[in-house]
Amino acid sequence: MFEDRSIYPDGSILEMRIWRLPESDAERPHGLKYSLFYGREGQRIIGYDNERGKGDHRHYREREEPYAFSTVEQMVADFLDDVERERGET
Repeated sequence: MFEDRSIYPDGSILEMRIWRLPESDAERPHGLKYSLFYGREGQRIIGYDNERGKGDHRHYREREEPYAFSTVEQMVADFLDDVERERGET
């Protein structure tokens, strides 16, 4: 459905991948699988994903917490806001 990857001048990576599943299920009622990543090679700083068994959640460094998914657009906006805050751009 969507895939984008950018590398910032400081070497940090922003990668967003969103797939539409053939059908929704109890863990993914929105019918999507996604992985949003910001970090460096081998180091996740911020991540949003919905890995099986965990549901929708976000990572901030070592912390992991549930994420209340509403729409793809809102999720991407929330992720990019987190990245901007981390980079000191807000």
